[in-house]
Amino acid sequence: MNKEKYLADRKKLMDEAQALICAGKLDEFEAKVKEVEALDAQFEAACKAQANLNALNDNTTVTPLENKSTTVEGKVIENMTTEVVVKDNLYASLEYRNAFMRNVLNGEPIPGKLLNTDANTKTTDVGHVIPAPVMEKIIEKMEATGMILPLVTRTSYKGGLAIPTSSVKPTATWVAEGAGSDKQKKTTGSVTFNYYKLRCAVSVSLEVDTVTLAIFETTLINNVVEAMTKALEQAIVSGTGGNAYQPLGILAETPATGQKVEIAKANKVAYADLMAAEAALPLAYENGAVWFMTKYTFMNCFVGMVDAEGQPIARVTYGIAGKPERTLLGRTVILNDYMDNYTQTPTAATTFAFLFNPKDYVLNTNLQMTIKKYEDNDTDDQVTKAIMLVDGKVVDKNSLVTLVKKAS
Repeated sequence: MNKEKYLADRKKLMDEAQALICAGKLDEFEAKVKEVEALDAQFEAACKAQANLNALNDNTTVTPLENKSTTVEGKVIENMTTEVVVKDNLYASLEYRNAFMRNVLNGEPIPGKLLNTDANTKTTDVGHVIPAPVMEKIIEKMEATGMILPLVTRTSYKGGLAIPTSSVKPTATWVAEGAGSDKQKKTTGSVTFNYYKLRCAVSVSLEVDTVTLAIFETTLINNVVEAMTKALEQAIVSGTGGNAYQPLGILAETPATGQKVEIAKANKVAYADLMAAEAALPLAYENGAVWFMTKYTFMNCFVGMVDAEGQPIARVTYGIAGKPERTLLGRTVILNDYMDNYTQTPTAATTFAFLFNPKDYVLNTNLQMTIKKYEDNDTDDQVTKAIMLVDGKVVDKNSLVTLVKKAS
């Protein structure tokens, strides 16, 4: 499939999907969306296959070497090298990247000259640091593929310290001419970030004698991104905190007084409930607040709902790249799979949607991601893991408004 055919087929499907929305045929619309997703996956797979083939072709050139040395009497000096590895750029060097690949694939130790022995080593420093170019691609792709991760505030404070809330979310104050800010004297509360270890199994089943560096790094990046992004975003939304050794999520917060909109057991969610939620959101927190809910909740509760004038309150539009963009009462909707769907008869009170400014959630990273390899004694499988230390908390809950379906 070439790019021209892909774009033409996709445009046709998108036009058909838009027509189904306008006609109110939501079931057929869902089926059409799946066709678009299948087409995207097919084109992406074709692009990856072509990229891998190109990478293999780039590594087929073999340079013949002819022995033109001359025997000289004298003492043989072994293990002599003139190569100097610059410590500041240690993890970005091509030699370290190749050594890292061989370590992950078949367990070969990384040479001592490539390990930063000058750095202070702590008991938590296990495994080997992911090469800098690969790490940058992992972070970049996590930001690009995640729905929630790019929206939150990212910091790198040392774990275990109490950080003033004003340092994470600063405020401006009026001062007299020539006077300084009273930031140091201001009591705003604090937030303490802990050390929670996040790790994911990385499946790399390629043989070292057939795989190129480009293919290995692409495979590693994709596997780490998929696992880490899902785990981090789930913790941001519904993490239960320290007892589960994970960050505390948004849903674990208790909304401010008057910012919890409850729907009685006998009632269905209605337009008036959304109006009540919007009214409960303080004006100072209006900008940046977005809706969070599952796709099921959005499609089954709000698509088709109209206002007092008969106008639909939920809309689905498609951007330049064809990615669906959803809004509810003109406010962006962030879909996720990390909270409960709306149900008319829940067994317990359920938060099925909420308003929140994701910038008021801080995700703090303490340790650069590293790789550790071990053998599973039960299965004899060689398992490679990516490990990082991270914590997250809501630093200002005043933008949080929840929609809760009561069970009794």
